[in-house]
Amino acid sequence: MTTRTEKDTMGNVEVPADAYYGAQTQRARTNFPISGLKPHPALVRATIRIKKCAAKANLATGRLDAAVGKAIVQAADEALSGAFADHFVVDPFQAGAGTSHNMNVNEVLANRAEEILGGERGSYRRVNPNDHVNMAQSTNDVFPTAMRLAALEMIRLLKTEVEGVVGALRKKGTEFDGILKSGRTHLQDAVPIRLGQEFAAYALAVEKNLAGIERGVPQLAELGIGGTAVGTGLNAEPAYIDLVVKELAAETGLPLVRGANLVERMQNMDPFVALSSSLKGLAVNLTRIANDLRLLSAGPRTGFHEINLPDLQPGSSIMPGKVNPVMAEVTDMVSFQVIGCDLAVTMAAQAGQMELNVMMPVIAYNILFAMEILKNCLHQLTTLCLEGITANEERCRFFLEQSVGLATVLAPRIGYAAAAEVAKESAQTGKSIRSVILKKGLLTDAELDQVLAPLPLTSPGVH
Repeated sequence: MTTRTEKDTMGNVEVPADAYYGAQTQRARTNFPISGLKPHPALVRATIRIKKCAAKANLATGRLDAAVGKAIVQAADEALSGAFADHFVVDPFQAGAGTSHNMNVNEVLANRAEEILGGERGSYRRVNPNDHVNMAQSTNDVFPTAMRLAALEMIRLLKTEVEGVVGALRKKGTEFDGILKSGRTHLQDAVPIRLGQEFAAYALAVEKNLAGIERGVPQLAELGIGGTAVGTGLNAEPAYIDLVVKELAAETGLPLVRGANLVERMQNMDPFVALSSSLKGLAVNLTRIANDLRLLSAGPRTGFHEINLPDLQPGSSIMPGKVNPVMAEVTDMVSFQVIGCDLAVTMAAQAGQMELNVMMPVIAYNILFAMEILKNCLHQLTTLCLEGITANEERCRFFLEQSVGLATVLAPRIGYAAAAEVAKESAQTGKSIRSVILKKGLLTDAELDQVLAPLPLTSPGVH
């Protein structure tokens, strides 16, 4: 591999000749070959946008040379269009606070801006990563701001997929609203319910989870950029602080505002804890719903089999014809991972000390990774599973008529004790509730038709 020699404050470093990154990034590559992963693209885009907007703000204050500033903005725009994607290479598990990630972006933009101005990569004669690209900034205010911007971008993308799940479940709730079935509590027979009522409840639960995620947006949109090293704003002009927030709001289209207290914005990871907790809440509900889908579709001969999930792939390497509920299964696995990410975020957030939380890189990784896999999984769940669910109405009716839960509706007529005896005899003999009632002479056929009419049994009241 052909290299070029770069120098930083610790000495000479050999950097790949064609790399847009520089010495500090190369040191990070050497020091942190931890996961084999690269930074999340949303975090990279967010950091580039900060550099672009910081350059524009510094141009406006007159602190940054016009030619240099314009070259940095051009380099940032090129990077945002997808150029240099392979040059953002620092492992998510890196030095504390994200210094290596910040310098990776600084170096890429500085080297490209140097080229734009006629120089060579690694020379930094006209554009320096620290002096120009990082002007009026510190990793300590750049990285948490990038985390916020990336999280807000991912929330918008995730929202679309969550809304898809809600819409599909709600549609099935309407489609299945007239299908009566046995309810189940403790996995035992319970009173009747409509299949549509189950799906409508799933839809509402997920919709509430989305509302919980969105409630955290205002806190995420309150930025600490301009606080520099410890939140005091040292080396950043007051005009710059307001300008950079204004530029970022225009660049992203997000409702961004300057933090009321920049020290607090740097110390406090609460917005990410709240977001992670909301993602965990969504994952918990998704697990519950996915498990219900697995139970309701279990069979086809020896389980409930009250619904059919779309057949997507063979389910066994040894059992011919077996088809498994694969989208429900992968939803469980993704949800478990999201719940694990929440624990990592919680531990990292409480590990902050004094004016800085140096564990921000692992918080960023887990937040963005959780939203990425949720977003992708929910798209597949909606399009490959939920939209194609059908109901086995005859199977639902069979279990409804066999359910000892029907005895509950008899209690107002014949008393709890007598109804319990009916349920017990039905369970022991395998006879339906109707046949036991008639045999005991407790009610007539006409009275049973009136009392056991299933549709009224799924709405409030004594029928």
